[in-house]
Amino acid sequence: MIEAQNLCKHYPGVKAVNGVSFRIPRGVCFGLLGPNGAGKTTTVEMLEGIITPTSGNILYKGEPLGQKFRNEAGIMFQHTALQEFIQVDEALRMFQRFYPNPRPLDDLVEACALEEFLTRDTRKLSGGQKQRLLLAIALINNPEVVFLDEPTTGLDPQSRRNLWSQVRRIKAENKTLVLTTHYMEEAFELCDEIIIMDHGVIIAQGNPKALLADHFDNSVITLPRDVFPEAFTLNDGASIHPQGDVVEIMSKDVDSTIRLLTANQIPLRQLQVRTPTLEDLFLELTGHHLRS
Repeated sequence: MIEAQNLCKHYPGVKAVNGVSFRIPRGVCFGLLGPNGAGKTTTVEMLEGIITPTSGNILYKGEPLGQKFRNEAGIMFQHTALQEFIQVDEALRMFQRFYPNPRPLDDLVEACALEEFLTRDTRKLSGGQKQRLLLAIALINNPEVVFLDEPTTGLDPQSRRNLWSQVRRIKAENKTLVLTTHYMEEAFELCDEIIIMDHGVIIAQGNPKALLADHFDNSVITLPRDVFPEAFTLNDGASIHPQGDVVEIMSKDVDSTIRLLTANQIPLRQLQVRTPTLEDLFLELTGHHLRS
């Protein structure tokens, strides 16, 4: 559906994107992840046709981005200023007139669960309601490819899960989705394939479950930091990583590690054991230090 060929975007003194290539097949949810300043937003904006690459090519259905792409793409921006002093149904009709073959409004209202507040002023929508309206606007031209830029930022857990369900329904229509998100759980739940970017290049790419299997063959043991001795080390190959108020132990043999903890009289009352997550992979690849 979309192919990026050696994309670069350079600014004076900054190589925001420095030679990335990938393909996005039809009917998948494709995720772009990365810390602040990694180049993912710049990459997405080039894919959307908002900014022009310094070099490289972007193909949509084998052709350069043009009118066909603009007619068949939908974009849900992270921040969108809606027209004020109009109702939800009026906003939908306004955007519907921008396209030659829009999707019927009744379908959009049902798909995005807008029935209860169609006559509400757009200024009086809650965060979740506004996101559902913006998703409907992104779908209003019945697009083949839908870009979702941080779609659940600032939403409560119920609203976030609701939007996930809507994204799954969109994908079930064989539409292609391009998702950027800082929520690793969201990427794991929704994406068929992800790329992780850092410093303008791709550092990992693949199916989330496959990437985890490739990078981890251990479990994560978590204990409160205040019960863990400062200078304690393990001799069974496990590694210790302080994380705020807790200590995480990466262990290939949980039974052996727990026996060592018990032998050293470390309290296990709040011990937790879990498998590594996409967030663990993200931090392993991009580091734990804060990005501005």
